[in-house]
Amino acid sequence: MANASAATTQYNAPNYVGELFLIGQYATPFINRLGGPNPSQRSLTSTSFEFPLNQQYSLESASQPAITENDSLTAPTPTTYVRSQDTNYAQIFQYKVSVSYQKQSHVGLVSGLANVDGSQPIRNEREFQIMANLKKMAIDMEYTFLNGSAQDGTNTSTAYKTRGIVTACTSNTVAAANAQVSKSLIDQLLRDMAGNGAELGNGQFAIMCNAFQRQVLSEIYGLQERRDNVGGVSVQQIITDFDVFEVIYAPYMDTDDLLIVDLSKCAPVFVPVPGKGFVFTEELSKSGASEDLQLYAQAGIGYGAEEFHGTITGLATS
Repeated sequence: MANASAATTQYNAPNYVGELFLIGQYATPFINRLGGPNPSQRSLTSTSFEFPLNQQYSLESASQPAITENDSLTAPTPTTYVRSQDTNYAQIFQYKVSVSYQKQSHVGLVSGLANVDGSQPIRNEREFQIMANLKKMAIDMEYTFLNGSAQDGTNTSTAYKTRGIVTACTSNTVAAANAQVSKSLIDQLLRDMAGNGAELGNGQFAIMCNAFQRQVLSEIYGLQERRDNVGGVSVQQIITDFDVFEVIYAPYMDTDDLLIVDLSKCAPVFVPVPGKGFVFTEELSKSGASEDLQLYAQAGIGYGAEEFHGTITGLATS
């Protein structure tokens, strides 16, 4: 049965006997590495929906000075190194739960096959719906923090939207042009990252990709010791000239993208609501025979300077 965009009632959310499973892939490895969807020691806070990522400056390309003795008698023209600032946005994550009194009362009413041992496992419909909506918030954060497109909330009809780290990578990005991921493409990206100042060698980097690219990486870098009763490889780390990279399967990475991320530079940024906190549930005003509440958070992703990370895009997916 499809999920219903409506209050939870006896008829659109029937009870069944049997063990309860959540079907689908809903892992959130990126935000888990950052402490999860709730604030942690790694989280940052902001009092504004637009928050700073960094301030940065750059030098001219290296060159050999050619200053004569006569030139040295006069001080050269001064150089002022100008700083700039990169920012990102927090955005609203909001979900509503509404469960009728009748639905909450009918714990023992079951649909479908009931002629088996056991009872229906949902004894508190309200708590189940809260739990499911919290999981939805977590996967929405995971997807957004990876793939989100930035948008400034210029008025009440325009939503703030956070820029995901994959979208942010513009300095270090390699276009694969539908080629299969390869060691040469990864080496090219690492050279670009090294040239643009990524802090390679700090031991905090990870390669994040979807299922197909994860399997290809094991094919490229896998080396199985000869054994008669064991076959196959699962590459968990890749050793390169620059660092050792953890390999992370991330289901919400686009299949044709691969991300190299410095996890030490990433942190969720929460904009707390005064008197309520960061991620909270709140009872809503009652208009009838149901319990109504909302789940709410204001959050974005901080990633330092985008030059610390890199992507390969447009990879072959078969």
